Amino acid sequence: MLTRTSCVDAINIDIVSFASILQLGDSCIINGFSKALAVQREAEQFYGNEGDLISYPVFSEPIPFESINEYFSFSQHHLNPVIKVHNIDIIAISSSSLLHVGNSQHVSMEVRVKHFRQLLPVPREEDQEQGQ
Repeated sequence: MLTRTSCVDAINIDIVSFASILQLGDSCIINGFSKALAVQREAEQFYGNEGDLISYPVFSEPIPFESINEYFSFSQHHLNPVIKVHNIDIIAISSSSLLHVGNSQHVSMEVRVKHFRQLLPVPREEDQEQGQ
């Protein structure tokens, strides 16, 4: 793991929500994971059978990761082992997001969201003429 020291004078955050992390200090493993259904409707209705994530493949399909087969070589030398920040100002951290001040060895973040937009049907011109 890196051997740098992180110094932050002030952190101002209004909201941390929905499987998000505020990590101050070093960590070995960070895993963030969130599943959500996002429904946008013109009419306010709730049907009692909504919210079953199992019925949507997006929540169970494996994520295809392609392996990296390129060779690379690098070296690093840190003349100053301190990262210094005066102020961090954040409105919101949400949906499996992360603010981490410190060193990490392994970080894995995943968010799966199924969006629905349910709009009211647009009346056809013929239907409007018959109604007049």
